[in-house]
Amino acid sequence: MRKMILSALIAGIAFTANAQEQGLSYSKFFDNWQVGVNAGGYLPTKGYDLIKDVRFNFGAELSKQISPVFRLGFDANAYLNQNWHGERNPLVIETTNVALIGAFNLGNLFAGYKGEPRTFEVEAFAGPGWGYQFEQGDFVHPGMNTMTTKVGANFLFNLGASKAWAVKLTPSILYGIDYPSSDATNSLNINHSISQVNVGIIYRFKGSNGAHHFTSVAGRNQGEVDGLNSNLSNLRNQLNSKDEQLRAAQQRAAQLEKELEAARSQKPEVRTVTKTNNTLESVVTFGVGKSTVDASQLPNVERIATYLKKYPNSRVVIKGYASPEGNQEKNIALANARAEAVKKVLIARYKIDSNRISAQGNGIGDMFSEPEWNRVSIATIEEKK
Repeated sequence: MRKMILSALIAGIAFTANAQEQGLSYSKFFDNWQVGVNAGGYLPTKGYDLIKDVRFNFGAELSKQISPVFRLGFDANAYLNQNWHGERNPLVIETTNVALIGAFNLGNLFAGYKGEPRTFEVEAFAGPGWGYQFEQGDFVHPGMNTMTTKVGANFLFNLGASKAWAVKLTPSILYGIDYPSSDATNSLNINHSISQVNVGIIYRFKGSNGAHHFTSVAGRNQGEVDGLNSNLSNLRNQLNSKDEQLRAAQQRAAQLEKELEAARSQKPEVRTVTKTNNTLESVVTFGVGKSTVDASQLPNVERIATYLKKYPNSRVVIKGYASPEGNQEKNIALANARAEAVKKVLIARYKIDSNRISAQGNGIGDMFSEPEWNRVSIATIEEKK
């Protein structure tokens, strides 16, 4: 019998500890604890008068509701005045018992849990314990220490809307299972047991869910869950695609940055076109957005001046250009300014008569394949016929 009780307790603990009740709020360690006190009468189970031999006992308990079906906790009772055989222990409390109790809620077990405790509930409980007989002076009792087993039931009346408080009626039997008599050793012997009926009150502490008990949570439709999972998968795929596009754009931007840096660091090139028949063409290159002749370009201007001085009847036509980047109106003005810049150098530095010089802006240039190469002024010698 004792093995069956212990096996049932272990099975209940294993089942409830490893599986969360379906549709219930999650329970943390400090959730669903309760304390209680009780008092009542007791007497030996067999061979004693129900009225004359009843003695007083009182106790306390601490337990945790593991699930709506199973509760596990400690139960302690003190027993007074066990003087049925004329012996009198001078102590008021003669015997105590501390038990590890596992309780099954029969209503929730067979009818299911509805999200809160019912107004009236029934629990069946059992558990092993330790009994102790106090002694004083020469008073000796052979069962000073004994192993015990306690079985019984709780009839609970839950109070109020929150079901935090409850009163209960608890009939039970406490067996001493290792008395020295040969017919009682390690067995549930009714001759070595006491019956008791106690009335108690318990309080259930509030949990992390805001209630004093387990609460139900709304279930999810499997179709809805599948739909959410599908949407999540699609969003994840879109995110991965965007990541790939971003990486490609970053690589392209890095490549363009390298090309731009290479173009900026490239030194201006001097391109001179020489024509036969006593003619000459010289190209003066300008920086980005500039219309001033750099010192590096003066040799190209001087070549024109030398030719004009050598051939007094010749004249020069200077055409200014701009690259296609930037604002078109500004580029047109920039082309005019570049042509005028070369003209001013010929007049101021080389003393060339302004009547022999024609300067004009030709807007956006397209003579060269690279856009930046079109930031030039082209000076062409014309022989006077």
